[in-house]
Amino acid sequence: MKSPMVNLLKWTAIALGSLAGLVLIALAVIYLISSNRMQRSYSVPSHPVAALSDSSVIAYGKRLSQIRGCTDCHGENLAGRLVIDAPLVMKLYSSNLTPGKGGIGKTYSDADWERSIRHGVRPNGKPLLFMPTLELIHLSDGDVAALIAYLKTLPPVDRVMPASTVGPLGRVLYLAGEIPLVHAELVDHVAGHPDAPTPGITVEYGQYLALGCMGCHGPHLTGGKIPGAPPDWPLAANLTPSGNLKDWDEAGFIQAMRTGIKPNGQPFQPQMPYQTLKAMTDEELKAIWLFLQSLPANTGLTNAAASTEP
Repeated sequence: MKSPMVNLLKWTAIALGSLAGLVLIALAVIYLISSNRMQRSYSVPSHPVAALSDSSVIAYGKRLSQIRGCTDCHGENLAGRLVIDAPLVMKLYSSNLTPGKGGIGKTYSDADWERSIRHGVRPNGKPLLFMPTLELIHLSDGDVAALIAYLKTLPPVDRVMPASTVGPLGRVLYLAGEIPLVHAELVDHVAGHPDAPTPGITVEYGQYLALGCMGCHGPHLTGGKIPGAPPDWPLAANLTPSGNLKDWDEAGFIQAMRTGIKPNGQPFQPQMPYQTLKAMTDEELKAIWLFLQSLPANTGLTNAAASTEP
């Protein structure tokens, strides 16, 4: 007769084996479902834009690549870089946009650029990972055309980027809706593309320019946890009149965007990409400030939670 201890060990081993089997099955299901979603094909209606080669258009496109965040992810020369290095979550490499070796610029047509920028979809219909399409789909035809015109002038940089990988934790967070990994599944691909508001110090133009802020600060700019950010990142600030900017004025806002130093003398957190906003004109920054001041006051975040920098 076997001793009670032997029986206990036997059943413990069986239980642990069963648990391990269930975990493997769960991981296999998570991998299969997430892979199917990440590899889904999208049929995007053709929407041609005229990428003019006029020097002023190209110069404006270059500025757009800064203020719309292209250089944040793809690097100053837009030749790609390692953006996220957290293997359990993901190792995300941005594309080389130049026509050099490993770059997509040598093969992309204007239609391919438009589809990638606005829809987050590759020429083969597969989605791009972590492409901020939610912020870019609203760009006007003129802005998209200017951006494409500039991208087509990039000098070649030979840089073959490794394939991005999504780890088990990243897949779980993706399926749980915590990481907007595939923006292509979140946007309306048949929506129209209205013209940009007339440039000027207006609420409407400020709202158009502030679309890029919503990726971190949320659709209502009330701040909170940044989607997909590491757990040790600070919360995004509440940009409504009752939030983090309530004691700022227009001059302080512009100075902060230019220098990275808040009116109280404190620097922004390093996650705040104020460097991209330095390329904005005073008129553009004044328009954004006017728009922020027009927002409904929202105290959705507690003072403690909203105390981090924008």
